[in-house]
Amino acid sequence: MKVLGIGDNVVDKYVHLNIMYPGGNALNFAVFAKQLGEEASFLGTFGDDVEAGHVQQVLKELQIDISRCRYESGENGCARVTLENGDRVFLGSNEGGVSRLHPLKLTTEDYEYIRKFAVMHTGLYSHTGHLLSDLRELGIPISFDFSDDFEQQQVDQHIDKVDFAFFSCSHMTDEETHEFLKANYRRKGQLLLATRGGDRAIAYNGQTYHYQTPILVEAVDTMGAGDSFIAAFLLKFLKERDIHLAMAEGARFAAKSCLVEGSFGYGVACS
Repeated sequence: MKVLGIGDNVVDKYVHLNIMYPGGNALNFAVFAKQLGEEASFLGTFGDDVEAGHVQQVLKELQIDISRCRYESGENGCARVTLENGDRVFLGSNEGGVSRLHPLKLTTEDYEYIRKFAVMHTGLYSHTGHLLSDLRELGIPISFDFSDDFEQQQVDQHIDKVDFAFFSCSHMTDEETHEFLKANYRRKGQLLLATRGGDRAIAYNGQTYHYQTPILVEAVDTMGAGDSFIAAFLLKFLKERDIHLAMAEGARFAAKSCLVEGSFGYGVACS
């Protein structure tokens, strides 16, 4: 299976350690898919600073195709974080750096390239909302991560264009999550899924709710846990078409991810 992450790449700078790790929703998806044995590519925009160089070097080492990426002068995406009892806490960011300042413009060659993939994943932090209508015309499933600080206006703007929608809803009760997913379901064939930290994940396919209790571990670092769940869930679902099996695989892989520093390791010293 060939899969594609489109959009954001960042470094997460751990201020208490002076170490930075590669990350970003779209990039993490590609890396986790590769770890799960699939052929993965990333299409996004890199800056020209040390941070961008580190991310590119890691992707090359992991043999993830970045041949269609863009390069701009300026800061790569960067976030400042710390840890509290193994739980990552964001302290601020440059909001994507060059990815935000230079939104992706796809060419005819890019669209032909994208047609090769079984699924593509992007999200709210990827600054790719303007591409969704055209990407949908390709007929390839689109996965979209709304993360945890989405606004309803953003959901309304994008939800009808995506096939898989993921939300981080640890602030919602079971009942609130049920209502939220049902209210935002738009069309047959869609699958909406809410991860909720230590509470059970809930998925909705327009007819039935499905549940998965997380596998609790003593987390080293929860950075990337949601992205690892998404990657494992999508790959399993596309192969088996079984929501329960896919959610169980997502929970298993997310728990494993929590035992790794950063999203997937590869930390280096930073200023």
